[in-house]
Amino acid sequence: MVYGYIRVSSTDQNEDRQRIALFEKGVPPQNQYMDKQSGKDFNRPQYKKLVRRLKPGDLLYILSIDRLGRDYAEIQEQWRVLTREKGADICVIDMPLLDTRNGKDLMGTFIADLVLQILSFVAQNERENIHKRQAEGIAAAKARGVRFGRPPRPLPDNFDRMHHAWRSKKITLQQAAEACGMPAGTFYSAAVRFEKTI
Repeated sequence: MVYGYIRVSSTDQNEDRQRIALFEKGVPPQNQYMDKQSGKDFNRPQYKKLVRRLKPGDLLYILSIDRLGRDYAEIQEQWRVLTREKGADICVIDMPLLDTRNGKDLMGTFIADLVLQILSFVAQNERENIHKRQAEGIAAAKARGVRFGRPPRPLPDNFDRMHHAWRSKKITLQQAAEACGMPAGTFYSAAVRFEKTI
């Protein structure tokens, strides 16, 4: 049997390029498995389902090694599971050297293993660079004064009065929060923010 695996990192990414590549290789739609998830690990429902179905002699197509995953050690381990434990062949479409049907002799295996190690290293390195660029972008945005998260909700009209009564120990924190229609923790956090502005 011939199977295909597709992975996109998020629900808004388009998988068409991968589907077209699998179609051109003759993978029927019912044998295509797709996860819309990060490649940081292999805890993906459709991937697990695919692995359970694979039998010795089956062929698995993926467009590129980073569609399989982006963790160096995990890619190596999954490659071993698929080819040695499951006995399936793998073809990485955009890297013809990573086709386990070719070169099953010692030299062919050595070259495929070497290419796999290099490409899985590149995939993990790219994932780390993505995280680094995201962190740098967030830091730069914060430095420009961009605020992240939900904007704070406006305080109720009686907040000032209830805050003063609570701070004057006329009522408890719970009573003040209830009078404002807020959970106690939210009231307290709002009080801390409020006190910084006065």
